[in-house]
Amino acid sequence: MPDMEHWPTGRLLSTAARLVEHAWNERLVRIGVTHAGVIALGVLDSQGPMTQAHLAQIVRVQAQTMGKTLARLESHGHVVRVRNDLDRRSHMVSITPLGIEALREAQGIERTLIDGDVLMSEELRGQLRGLIRELGNPRWQLAVDVPGLPIPAVAPEEIAAVAEAPGAEAASESAPSTGTA
Repeated sequence: MPDMEHWPTGRLLSTAARLVEHAWNERLVRIGVTHAGVIALGVLDSQGPMTQAHLAQIVRVQAQTMGKTLARLESHGHVVRVRNDLDRRSHMVSITPLGIEALREAQGIERTLIDGDVLMSEELRGQLRGLIRELGNPRWQLAVDVPGLPIPAVAPEEIAAVAEAPGAEAASESAPSTGTA
């Protein structure tokens, strides 16, 4: 094992994250999902059916990346994609009962990933949420309220001030929906 005592914090964090994801994926393979698939299933379970593009936006990945994740989930019967009646160019994605079952099993796997409660420590989880908010805010311009995902720290009064500004109605009509309505 390398001498980690001298590693910078960022290297420790990224190495730990990769190892956790690898360990999780090794256990998830038997139920036919990946870490990315669990995230997509979680959003669909909490938010309901939505377009593939909107799901990609919420999860903060490219639509093409989401398409690959959904193809895998669909091949295992965890989601269904049907042509969107309102926009024939897009697909509506829904979680299936089998997908809900896989999601619950995946959540159980996550809880038991390592011995002890190191990953479930509220102190660690709070520090990680803070880090994600601080580093993610400049990257994530859209506020998307999805349980478990960070929301940019924009004060409600700032949002209200922008919405009440002259010309805000015209701007909001042309702005992409964030799914928080």
